[in-house]
Amino acid sequence: MAKALLPDDLWALIQPLLPVHHPAPKGGRPRIDDRAALTGILFVLKTGLPWECLPRELGCGSGTSCWRHLHAWQQAGVWQRIHDAMLQHLREYDQIQWERASVDSASVPSTVSRQHTGPKPTDRGKLGCKHHLLVDQRMNILPKPFIAFIDREDSAAMSIRNS
Repeated sequence: MAKALLPDDLWALIQPLLPVHHPAPKGGRPRIDDRAALTGILFVLKTGLPWECLPRELGCGSGTSCWRHLHAWQQAGVWQRIHDAMLQHLREYDQIQWERASVDSASVPSTVSRQHTGPKPTDRGKLGCKHHLLVDQRMNILPKPFIAFIDREDSAAMSIRNS
């Protein structure tokens, strides 16, 4: 039997973090269930399928509906709350391997000057910033990913973030 994309114990952890939906006063088309939408989102992200190709046989509604849920939950900060809750759960069961943590970063070009943009030393002084990520041996993304000035070393950026 195939492994479920959204097991019951994971759904029990995530469900309280989702915003409450209030029906539209004028009625309209019924909204798809949050669990079905999350299953569709996970399916698309796991398989790399385009949203419009999400199979209706999964019972997740259309790819557009799932994408709308993804976007609305992003705007509401749901994904960060889920990430924090899952990290807390991993900490409770001592599943984070701090001794094998690794920092990685990616330099991203920027067209406008913002809070963390600066001249990139490797690209003739063009504007950019660095996105940093800390993972453990199991590829758990540990704290919240963050952005730092482009001209900082990764280790320096981590010490600034943790101070």
